[in-house]
Amino acid sequence: MYDLKVKIETLAKDLSELKNTLKLDDKRLQIRELEAKSTDPSFWHDQQNARSVMQMIGNLRNEMDELDALTGEIDVLVSLSNAGQLSDDLEKDINQLESRVTKLKLKSFLSGTYDQRNALFSIHAGQGGTEAMDWANMLYRMYLRYCEKKGWAVQTIDVSEGEEAGIKSVTFKIEGAYAYGYLKGEAGTHRLVRQSPFNADKLRQTSFALVEVLPELAEMDLPDIQIKDEDVEWQFFRASSQGGQNVQKVSTAVRLKHIKSGIVVTAQTERFQEQNRRYAMDLLRAKLWAKEQEREDKERKDIKGEYHPASWGTQIRSYVLHPYKMVKDLRTGVETGNTEAVLNGELDEFIEAELKI
Repeated sequence: MYDLKVKIETLAKDLSELKNTLKLDDKRLQIRELEAKSTDPSFWHDQQNARSVMQMIGNLRNEMDELDALTGEIDVLVSLSNAGQLSDDLEKDINQLESRVTKLKLKSFLSGTYDQRNALFSIHAGQGGTEAMDWANMLYRMYLRYCEKKGWAVQTIDVSEGEEAGIKSVTFKIEGAYAYGYLKGEAGTHRLVRQSPFNADKLRQTSFALVEVLPELAEMDLPDIQIKDEDVEWQFFRASSQGGQNVQKVSTAVRLKHIKSGIVVTAQTERFQEQNRRYAMDLLRAKLWAKEQEREDKERKDIKGEYHPASWGTQIRSYVLHPYKMVKDLRTGVETGNTEAVLNGELDEFIEAELKI
């Protein structure tokens, strides 16, 4: 029973420290402010912003509810321990509580301004032709599997297929609690080493793909970034299709260029032009925010946790499938030989380690 007693004492201590770290009073105040905003008669005029606010309220409430539940369950265990009424039957419950507290601890590392938000995720094949495009597609599948395991919804915004196999690039929106906070550390260059299935001699080949991760932002989030009508150029075209009955007969796809910055974004997977226009504006807004963060980062290089732009010089992880099997994160040192599991979306060990840096 002594081991169970020690575990319970540790749980109670960890939960108490966690409550201080998560700043519960601030979260309660944030909930009240967001709820007050949701009662405004004009709240639903901007449906995208309204949904974002309601999602934040839901995320915060869920977090508070889980903390209240954990507090009640651990208090019961403390009482049983003090009364000398512990039994081996409680070990399973205690282990489950430890897992839940550990999960909440991760939230303490997700304190960025937009960490609670949905994520806009892009993957771009590097140089290397079909091999690189296949690697980009493998990463796309890996992240889709990861999102599925997390219970997050995914909406593809734009995809450019490879001529022979794979994809040149893909952009998709991930909807889920703290999606951006969890995934922002995936931004950077991902390197693959394997025997190429596209080479008759089965030569070993190295391929690269670039991952970009941005938060989904509403217009009200960026009052200092104004996107004026005269600053953008719209182009409309038929979305790419594999043919058949679903071939596009109208110009629903959109390409948006921001004249001042030169940023170009495309959205084409929705059937209605208005939805693609909205996705394009979301992407542009996020990219303008990232550009501003990059500028600030150059001025404050010594501050940890700022946005790091994804570029070919920022390799973060290597996936080696030949002559041995290993996935290694170059920032945290986390590595595993179970490459199949990683490529099937088992990324928690890598993502959690990066959060704790």
